[in-house]
Amino acid sequence: MEKIIFNKRFLARNEANYLGQYLTPSETVENKQFEKKCISIIAKKLKSSFVYLTSSCTAALEVSSILSDLEPGDEVIMPSFTFSSTANAVALRGGVPVFVDIKPDTLNIDERIINLAITSKTKAIVVVHYAGLACNMNAILKLAKDNGLLVIEDAAQAIGSYYNGMPLGTIGDFGAISFHKTKNIQCGEGGLFISSNSQYHDRAAHIIEKGTNRLEKINGSIDKYEWVSLGSSYVLSDIQTALLAAQLLDEEQVTSLRAAIWQQYHLGLEELESDGLITRPSIEKGSSVNGHIYYILISKPHNRKLIAEYLALRGISAYSHYEPLHLSPAGRQYGHIPFELNITEDIAPRLLRLPIWPLMTPVHVQKVITELISAFHMV
Repeated sequence: MEKIIFNKRFLARNEANYLGQYLTPSETVENKQFEKKCISIIAKKLKSSFVYLTSSCTAALEVSSILSDLEPGDEVIMPSFTFSSTANAVALRGGVPVFVDIKPDTLNIDERIINLAITSKTKAIVVVHYAGLACNMNAILKLAKDNGLLVIEDAAQAIGSYYNGMPLGTIGDFGAISFHKTKNIQCGEGGLFISSNSQYHDRAAHIIEKGTNRLEKINGSIDKYEWVSLGSSYVLSDIQTALLAAQLLDEEQVTSLRAAIWQQYHLGLEELESDGLITRPSIEKGSSVNGHIYYILISKPHNRKLIAEYLALRGISAYSHYEPLHLSPAGRQYGHIPFELNITEDIAPRLLRLPIWPLMTPVHVQKVITELISAFHMV
């Protein structure tokens, strides 16, 4: 029986070649050539004035929090349905993650209730583009502007996704993208910090480069660099930039392949939704699909474990996702809940993610669909 695993690494065309160049340096190989190549490719793709490679998306989120000048007790509004890094970045600065509910259709932060959580201590809003699908950024940006708040985009899953033609991660004041091994484009670990606001560019570079003005030295504007601000070692390693450069060159192909699989799932599971057994993903108006995650919401939560076990017996890996942060030990300790999060608590135990990776064939996808339909007939 052929196994259909949950995720499989995509080997980019130039990956071995670039890695070989890095491991066998010569006088003709330019210093930091792959870092420069990554930045060039990313800046063109994202049409952004400032992008900086980081050691992880977590690091990029921490940079965003430092730039937000959070003081102890300052509040940052975010969804509870996200990874711990989103909240850690705030709590590490002494800030308070304020958890709010998500929308039942897109599973993104509910822009209609954010205003109910705003207080005199609120400093920023963090949006999480779940499954690479955009939040309602128009409404959120207006709300932030009206209240003098920063907007941080946790676009960890959103490389290759757009909102009204704008790349996710480039719309708010700060953006963070992940190149973790589970993401569409990856180099094992890695991330990207983005800022559309020029007033933060120099300071962001200082923070990422251990609090030094090393970037000015690289650009030739100063002879030697020195410690100029607080910061940390948030840079991406050289060997990872070689892998990432190759991956980035194939981003459009990867996104297209994953989006096609997403669409096949979506069409193939329409009948289960019509029968009231599942809910399929919904897409915010203006959002594109990058195929990072395809999930279903199972109508009866107690069936999720049974269905996952049924699929596993047939060689198919399927998994749940986040446990709500506001219900976690650290969430209770460091966070604040201004009102009940009924949607988050309802959805988390019903969500099941299906296998998706670029070279899955239509036969693979159809097998998952067929076995999933059979599973619902058995439970």
